[in-house]
Amino acid sequence: MLRPGPRNLITDVPGLMVGQSQDLDIRTGVTVLTAEAPFTAGVNVMGGAPGTRETDLLAPDKTVQQVDALVLSGGSAFGLDAASGVADLLRARGRGFGPPEVRVPIVPGAILFDLRGGGRKDWAENPYKALGRAALEAAGPDVALGTEGAGTGGTTATVKGGLGSASVVLPSGHVVGALVAVNALGSPIVGEGPEFWAAPFEVAGEFGGMGLPAAFPDPHLPVTKMRMHGNTTIGIVATDAVLDQAQCTRMATAAHDGFARALVPSHTPMDGDLIFGAATGAVPLAQPVPDLLALCHAASVCMARAIARGVHAARALPDDPVPAWAARFG
Repeated sequence: MLRPGPRNLITDVPGLMVGQSQDLDIRTGVTVLTAEAPFTAGVNVMGGAPGTRETDLLAPDKTVQQVDALVLSGGSAFGLDAASGVADLLRARGRGFGPPEVRVPIVPGAILFDLRGGGRKDWAENPYKALGRAALEAAGPDVALGTEGAGTGGTTATVKGGLGSASVVLPSGHVVGALVAVNALGSPIVGEGPEFWAAPFEVAGEFGGMGLPAAFPDPHLPVTKMRMHGNTTIGIVATDAVLDQAQCTRMATAAHDGFARALVPSHTPMDGDLIFGAATGAVPLAQPVPDLLALCHAASVCMARAIARGVHAARALPDDPVPAWAARFG
């Protein structure tokens, strides 16, 4: 069996760092992926209700091929301002595209709708710029899971969502990791639970080791949270392989299989499901076609595991609209 990296986090990809900030009073937060040097990135959007910033830059035919950070945020459209806080701090550090006197940090971002996930939402001033800056200031190798960062206010149809991550080391030596903020219309658990849809892909009991149930519900009648009107799962898959933007986009596209393996239903008209693909470019592909295939499959499996880990780690807070998995089954 393939093994996770030493942390079982996206930061097992050498050079990557994650920072998070949250406001438990507002019940929301921000998660930032960055590195000491710019890295290549792509994106794929499969949900019907996305909210994004600078994702057009990630198309393979665009001039700018690398980014300084990727931002995942709560707050719906308000949360897009988190990337501004990240960009301001990166500019102060001398990061960005262009000549030294006019550096412009490249900071694509995506948001989820957590405005009905509990907490106070009557702020007078948009809090997300400050949350974005605080998240970047906290960037490092450790990633807290569950009710953290962009997953703070996440919910699903049955239990709380959360911030999840996972990694794997491939036989080629490449490392693949996933990072995800779960706030899905559908459910991560089978029927009434406690088993996870992602159970076939679990490694070493990382989200409870319960396996699959003896029976399954009617697949044509999934449970959803349509009544809450607030959804979207957003994530990042990353590797240390040498990939161009088109290959990063292909890896992000394949990683959406992880959404479908872990959340039922997924990619709905009411979800803004989006995945960024990132590559630090440290390890060449010895066999370009089979190595890329392995990276794409690993990205999808890591994403399914990361989703379940985030839900499994979520903790209960006052006035939660749905229970945390641990509170309900733990």
